[in-house]
Amino acid sequence: MRIGAGDLMLVDMTRSLTPPQRWAAVLARDKALDGTFYYSVATTGVYCRPSCAARRPKREHVRFHATCADAEAAGFRPCKRCKPGAPASYEEHAAKVARACRLIEDADVAPKLADLAREAGLSPFHFHRIFKATTGVTPKAYVMACRHRRLRDHLQKDSTVTEAIFSAGFESAGSFYAGSGGMLGMAPARCRSGGNGTVIRYATGTCALGVILVAATEKGVAAILMGDKPAPLEQDLRKRFPGAQLIGGDKQFQSLLAKVIAHVETPGKSLDLPLDVRGTAFQHRVWAALRDIPAGGTATYTEIAQRLGAPKAARAVAGACAANPLAVVIPCHRVVRSDGSLSGYRWGVGRKRALLEKEAKTHRPRRTRRRPIEIA
Repeated sequence: MRIGAGDLMLVDMTRSLTPPQRWAAVLARDKALDGTFYYSVATTGVYCRPSCAARRPKREHVRFHATCADAEAAGFRPCKRCKPGAPASYEEHAAKVARACRLIEDADVAPKLADLAREAGLSPFHFHRIFKATTGVTPKAYVMACRHRRLRDHLQKDSTVTEAIFSAGFESAGSFYAGSGGMLGMAPARCRSGGNGTVIRYATGTCALGVILVAATEKGVAAILMGDKPAPLEQDLRKRFPGAQLIGGDKQFQSLLAKVIAHVETPGKSLDLPLDVRGTAFQHRVWAALRDIPAGGTATYTEIAQRLGAPKAARAVAGACAANPLAVVIPCHRVVRSDGSLSGYRWGVGRKRALLEKEAKTHRPRRTRRRPIEIA
């Protein structure tokens, strides 16, 4: 098994957890800390995971242990309810969902829900529930995302759009157009030609954070990029829309640029603009959750994942943040590490720090509201 920098950071963090922090994890039944420590209860003689659903013990009866072996050496036996020595149920679920994802990605014809559930050894209802909890999207949405990814590839090599649609796994051209939901971000023929025919207007300006570029299609704002010089931002825009027609903004467009700059200079100020943002279903859910973080507040990658119903998708949340094309408007700068420190930021950690400091001066710092996010 490969261990990355994020895993090492988690190990370092859990080793430094104080007894009060571990007790707080037990009270919260925090699944994220399962496997990092265990607690024993003197009155029952058993030891458990932090997430054990058994009745909470009194603090004076609890001891903490680094491993199962340490707990057993101290004379405690494993809890029969949470089974601390066995893989956690959500780990087993994650493995089953991962296998299902590979089946979907490798299949020429999209597998049915019943077939995926049978392969996982679960009922269709239970499989659907754990799949969404693990990935943040339904099996059907995952199938559609894979089909559209295939379609992008086939549009570049197949002779016709219709051939590409069938090669991607759609039963008919009608089923593609009926269920596409704009996943490509443009018509298939335009996607096939790299966006030819799409007109994108753009303009650059300066703000306290450096140079800012704003680009928009006829549908809405498609990109807000930040940097030190205009030329690299324009190159980035061309890479994003290689076949589109890029036109410098007129006076009317300059007013849009001014609104965005004002939004950057005055964090938290309402910016009601139509958006034309292209991404996967999961990315759109993450971006919607980011916009729910109030100015002056922050959230961690894990918290965002939990609110999306996918507590193990923190890394996928980080990936969606990195893919965010709308600086500040989709406030990925408000997402921090679990210990409160700043992680990487696509437009520079210095800009992230400056944005948070600016917001802290004008808004009362607070955590995000702990409410579920419902997205159609």
